[in-house]
Amino acid sequence: MAVAAKTPQNPSRHPHLPNILPSKTHKLKTLKKFPHLLKTHQFSLRKPHEAAVLSTASSIDTRDPNSLIRHLCLHGQLRQALKHLESVQELRIPVEEETYIALVSHCEWQREGELGFRVYTCVLSEHARFGIRLGNALLSMFVKVRNLVDAWFVFGKMEERNVFSWNVLVGGYAKGGYFDEALNLYHRMLWAGVKPDVYTFPCILRTCGGVPNLGRGREVHVHVIRHGFGCEVDVVNALITMYVKCGDVGSARLVFDGMTKRDRISWNAMISGYFENGMCGEGLELFFTMRVVSVVPDLMTMTSVISACELLGDGRLGRAVHGYVARTEFGVDVSVGNSLIKLYSSVGYLEEAEMVFSRMEYKDVVSWTAMISGYEENGLPKKAVETYIRMELEGVMPDEVAIFSVLSACASLGFLDMGIKLHELAKRTGLVSYIIVANALIDLYSKCKCIDKALEVFLQIPHKDVISWTSIIIGLRINNRSLEALAFFRQMKLSLNPNYVTLVSALSACGRIGALMCGKEIHAHALRMGSGFDGILPNAILDMYVRCGRMGPALNLFNTHEKDIFSWNILLMGYAQQGQGLLAAELFDRMTKSAVEPDEITFVNLLRACSRSGMVTEGLEYFYRMKHKYCIVPNLKHYACVVDLLGRAGQLNDAYEFIQQMPMDPDPAIWGALLNSCRIHRQSELGEIAAQHILEMDELSVGYYTLLCNFYGGDGRWDEVARFRKMMRDKGLTVDPACSWVEVKGTVHAFLSGEDSHPQIQKINAVLEGFYEKMKETGGVGTESSSRNGVEDSKAEVFCGHSERKAIAFGLINTVPGMPISVTKNLYMCESCHNTVKFISKVVRREISVRDTQNFHNFKDGACSCGDEGYWGKT
Repeated sequence: MAVAAKTPQNPSRHPHLPNILPSKTHKLKTLKKFPHLLKTHQFSLRKPHEAAVLSTASSIDTRDPNSLIRHLCLHGQLRQALKHLESVQELRIPVEEETYIALVSHCEWQREGELGFRVYTCVLSEHARFGIRLGNALLSMFVKVRNLVDAWFVFGKMEERNVFSWNVLVGGYAKGGYFDEALNLYHRMLWAGVKPDVYTFPCILRTCGGVPNLGRGREVHVHVIRHGFGCEVDVVNALITMYVKCGDVGSARLVFDGMTKRDRISWNAMISGYFENGMCGEGLELFFTMRVVSVVPDLMTMTSVISACELLGDGRLGRAVHGYVARTEFGVDVSVGNSLIKLYSSVGYLEEAEMVFSRMEYKDVVSWTAMISGYEENGLPKKAVETYIRMELEGVMPDEVAIFSVLSACASLGFLDMGIKLHELAKRTGLVSYIIVANALIDLYSKCKCIDKALEVFLQIPHKDVISWTSIIIGLRINNRSLEALAFFRQMKLSLNPNYVTLVSALSACGRIGALMCGKEIHAHALRMGSGFDGILPNAILDMYVRCGRMGPALNLFNTHEKDIFSWNILLMGYAQQGQGLLAAELFDRMTKSAVEPDEITFVNLLRACSRSGMVTEGLEYFYRMKHKYCIVPNLKHYACVVDLLGRAGQLNDAYEFIQQMPMDPDPAIWGALLNSCRIHRQSELGEIAAQHILEMDELSVGYYTLLCNFYGGDGRWDEVARFRKMMRDKGLTVDPACSWVEVKGTVHAFLSGEDSHPQIQKINAVLEGFYEKMKETGGVGTESSSRNGVEDSKAEVFCGHSERKAIAFGLINTVPGMPISVTKNLYMCESCHNTVKFISKVVRREISVRDTQNFHNFKDGACSCGDEGYWGKT
């Protein structure tokens, strides 16, 4: 009977194709009698060990080639038996079916797919159709070696099929992952009038669970009852497994409760079913019931129960289970030890995890991986790396999870060199093809400032998941390539839906470059997807509006959503950046009246707001209340804010005295705050002291060299500026090229200092030249030529770059008159640019906002919100 089913689409050899049989190594032209041939042709070429095998078999009739072939199979000489078979077929001597069955069975037993196919080819040369025994043997062999294509052809050539034939093929399709085909074959089996047996139902029920297909599973359940297998323990166990895999735990429990006889597999299936469906409490309760009725748990039971304790996060129960299992024969089993390490690591009991790990007599790769992952997940990346090194010394080859965990640890520690070695190992072993390894590499290279290498890894991933896209978006953002991050975000949305982490990362990129319209699009997308109020996403949206300088929309969002301490801190940060100390103080009072307890970050933002608003008394009062009312111990950031508060107000001696009375050693940021204040108020002597402390503590931070050049340049000491510039060059320190971003009609445009590749650069330069001419006519300053001298001009070019001018000109060209223009810049704004933009805002009668690395500058009618004190070079 012909049966149609879908076969796996993979290339395979078939008997009708030419050149399948191996070439014959020798031929005889004259053959008279077979015994003579056997003696002269076969035995003369026999190897010594083959002759020894045959010489011991005195009972073998050498005139019967079938007996010889079967005997060779019996003694494990499968290849020699196959050579004899091919020689016998060449002589056209009949081969018995039992001989073929023996050969096929041994090919199956040894999993020799290639040899099995050669036997199959020989069979086809003699048999157009197969008997049931030979057909079943071939079917079983092909299924065992996962050659489903040839198994299907054998099935079609069988003259007759029994239930074993159907069971083998259905099982082969199911194990190969072809669940729909397996289910279709089962139904064709029923249509063919073949009654299923006790082996059919477990296989087909596992298939229903693998899809999962609850409807088909219920249908098979009916067949189980109809055919009288409802009391077979193996079949009922398979029913329980099917129901739990399909998520119907209630039906599984009904089947379990209805069993008249249960074995340990029954209990394990039901207990693990509860755990798999997140019903750990019910599963543990059933485990205790199992003990009450005196059913002894096995290894699978104990590992499942330990995993359930891990899912529940119940370390106390885990310890109790550990105590029980330690008294059983499974206490020394490696899988139990591995489960205990994972349990203790997940609940933060690292000492217990280390104890289990150290007491294991044998540790496999899972043991090492569990310990490495435990350290990494519990914030001990250094120990994770040390454990991996021990693992290498033990000669244990890591798996993909181990590589992932160690790469994550290296990313946290900044261990780039070790990360590169792990990358090379992953390439050699093929583990880099696992997406979790590739994603970890992206994270490593991003955090180690090798973003181009991260991009290279990302582009080599054939099937990127959400984590891959999110990792590269975050990597680009933290490496100051936010515009590219947003481009990748848009590309991702074409094929995948971003999760809330992706949205948070993209919103952060929008905030960094002032991409307000793009941020609004993401906000709208989150609302459409129903995730606008999930987790930290509302705070990320609030942060985006604050960083884009849109305090109005930010306040509206703040007032309409549920607020936590982070929400209050974000809004306080916005007021601090804009120098609105009074509004920050009002918000803080509102916060305390709402019974929200302030934290360390709250007071950092509050002190900054007071500092930039000249509210010295209020700022010192907040510092006192922080210590004595809210019992928050000030850290270095708080002390730096107080120094800045006093210094900006001109109280430099008080600021210096405050530093000297600190209960901890000041860091470079505190001396930097004092140095900046000395620059503003031209206190050279005290500034020299601050500068000396900075150089003693930090010689590698570009920001401090910028501040030092600014200080000495403001004091007219250009030789010192040149000296520090030379020191920067000698140490390989470079200032990032000035870059400004402006968003026009939803598209962000970037302008780099010294780059003239923009399509509208001629129009932009023409607009700027026009403004420069008007400034000269009115006696204003602001162009490069108006700088005090060449050194000053060079200094402003390096530390400012004037890129915001091009961004503003582009905005003026491409927007309607009267529309406000917002620009974001990665460096400080210099005095020349500040004066130029003030002049432009007055001429064009537009509001222009520029957010540099420190301040928001809101220009209107020739004035700036910073009061001409927040730009680089101000003295």
